[in-house]
Amino acid sequence: MEFSANQIASLVNGTVEGDGNVMVHTFAKIEEGHKGAISFLANPKYTHHIYTTNSSIVLVKRDFVAEQEVKATLIHVDDPYATLAMLLNMVNEFLNPQPTGIEQPSFISDGVEIPEGAYVGAFAYVGKYVKLGKNVKIYPQVYIGNNVTIGDDCILYPGTKVYHGCVIGNRCILQAGVVVGGDGFGFAPVSSGYNKIPQIGNVVIEDDVEIGANTTIDRATMGSTRIHAGVKLDNLIQIAHNVEIGENTVMAAQVGVAGSTKVGANCMVGGQVGFAGHITVGDNVLIGAQSGIPSNVAGNCRLMGYPATDAKEFARQTVYIKNLSKLNERVSNLEKNQK
Repeated sequence: MEFSANQIASLVNGTVEGDGNVMVHTFAKIEEGHKGAISFLANPKYTHHIYTTNSSIVLVKRDFVAEQEVKATLIHVDDPYATLAMLLNMVNEFLNPQPTGIEQPSFISDGVEIPEGAYVGAFAYVGKYVKLGKNVKIYPQVYIGNNVTIGDDCILYPGTKVYHGCVIGNRCILQAGVVVGGDGFGFAPVSSGYNKIPQIGNVVIEDDVEIGANTTIDRATMGSTRIHAGVKLDNLIQIAHNVEIGENTVMAAQVGVAGSTKVGANCMVGGQVGFAGHITVGDNVLIGAQSGIPSNVAGNCRLMGYPATDAKEFARQTVYIKNLSKLNERVSNLEKNQK
């Protein structure tokens, strides 16, 4: 499957600079480019590669002006990264079309309607009173408990588990091994140990959410654990009971959010960040990897460290710590001289 620069430009509303008839059949990073590949330039740190890349086509911003000769044909677009994502989606849909129909053996409870365009893979289980939206894709070995609602155009990849009473909106993607609605971690201490507190709430996932492989979202003790629209969760994340994640917040792998914490909208959370329970984090907060968030955080700030502090202050503290041995030596020498 090959496309010319002119054909690609027409698809992405781009402008061609160079040979519009050059053909590509694959994708490559700009620094690893080769003949027949299309690359992109979005990060200014990689600009120098555009003058040496062997890629046949490079997507660049509309205002990009080369400072020296470029061998590749350029396609000027509004956002090279977003354009690349669109092209990759087109190719993926062509190479990996979503299946339809019901495979056997699978179990679908009586009375559950399988809508138009749906797919139920082998060894999947669909419980009583489940409501499925159009074009839903349920891959093999998925478990869907009783009274679950799943919206249109959702994809549940192999091994996903959705416990009873949970609600999933439209256009959501749950990667392999996701667990939605397992019991929250609730135990009451008693003289003989701990008594389990029943978790009678559910999980509500709104539209356009993607959840990475083996991420777990616990059901609420009462009410709902809620993941708002547009949230993107990476692999291996733990969301505890009664947590709320605001719209369009993204979290990298191994983040842990303790019970009843509320994270605001449009936050970006690095890998292995830990949130204490019963705290509130405002909107538009950026948190560096491995940070610890023990208390409430106001919106519109950038944090790093444990306990997390302002990112610039954390960088200064790190420099100070690295110089502690030199400082100790200087203090020791001063004390010796005073004697």
